[in-house]
Amino acid sequence: MSGIDECLLEAMRLPGARGAAVVDWTSGLALGTVGDSPTGDHEATAAETAEFARLAAEHKTFAPAEGADWAGGEPPVEDLVVSNRDSYHVLRFVRTTFDSSVFLHLWMGRSDGNLALARIRLGEMAERLVVG
Repeated sequence: MSGIDECLLEAMRLPGARGAAVVDWTSGLALGTVGDSPTGDHEATAAETAEFARLAAEHKTFAPAEGADWAGGEPPVEDLVVSNRDSYHVLRFVRTTFDSSVFLHLWMGRSDGNLALARIRLGEMAERLVVG
């Protein structure tokens, strides 16, 4: 188990990491941030990514074929990946014992980042993350 600060520091050790945050997508608030922000403002970035996460998590289009709901605090979406010309944004939903509304956001450079490794490591971090 690890806390928010430890999780964010671990995320920043990933190749190409520019910035990371733990965000509550219900409120749009950053619970913790480290590194740079794509907008220069961590709170604005948290609010914007929260809107995107909420959209994906609340629509059945992105749910597993079985139509899983939020049973047991498990979000129906595992992660979201957005790429642009120079970077990747990876949003990894965190499972919790309560109705989860938390995700990890990693922003990393496209030229030196490793998307597959980031997805694997963010999944491991999300499993260990203790929020509360």
